[in-house]
Amino acid sequence: MRIDIITVLPEMLESPLNCSILKRAQNKGLVEIVVHDLRDYTLDKHRRVDDYPFGGEAGMVMQIEPIDRCISALKAQRNYDEVIFVTPDGEQFNQKTANTLSLAENLIILCGHYKGIDYRVREHFVTREITIGDYVLTGGELPAAIITDAIVRVIPGAIGDEQSALSDSFQDNLLAPPVYTRPAEYNGWRVPDILLSGHQAKIDEWKHEMALERTRRLRPDLLK
Repeated sequence: MRIDIITVLPEMLESPLNCSILKRAQNKGLVEIVVHDLRDYTLDKHRRVDDYPFGGEAGMVMQIEPIDRCISALKAQRNYDEVIFVTPDGEQFNQKTANTLSLAENLIILCGHYKGIDYRVREHFVTREITIGDYVLTGGELPAAIITDAIVRVIPGAIGDEQSALSDSFQDNLLAPPVYTRPAEYNGWRVPDILLSGHQAKIDEWKHEMALERTRRLRPDLLK
């Protein structure tokens, strides 16, 4: 898989994309993540990629020309399954979406910035618009990093124990059950006896019951 991220702030992505699971997945050759500085695709001598909006709105708007040049240059080299624009008014990102996107070969993620982006980009270049929540951030860099992390960690081989990813919250529309480790007792607080029993079938049943209980209590919307 290859993920190309287009941004005006590439430095914001350096750390999150080069640590932990994401770094190991890249080292294993499971994914190639390439960050593109949008300013490299502008013809403006001051490297500007924004301008004032028509109609007198406040703020600045990302221009279509440098985005067109960048996306067109990438598409000239390979085919892309999706061109994703991260925006507060996109579809809600969730585990199902991450699982689906993890099956793609090539993705482009376009990070918005400033007041917004020339709408013609969304009309003619973008194939999917995604949000990570109902709030506004300074730019799309942090959401792009989150989306990339969620996609890459479910690629087979990215995590040493693949069953770990499959048992994460939301994989089966349930929250994960509680987990414990040593010591079995601390300050008088004991790990549930069932987890120490060695009866795997009963342990699995307990985990499912606890997952249901936590989901009903914390995220009843998931059960609908």
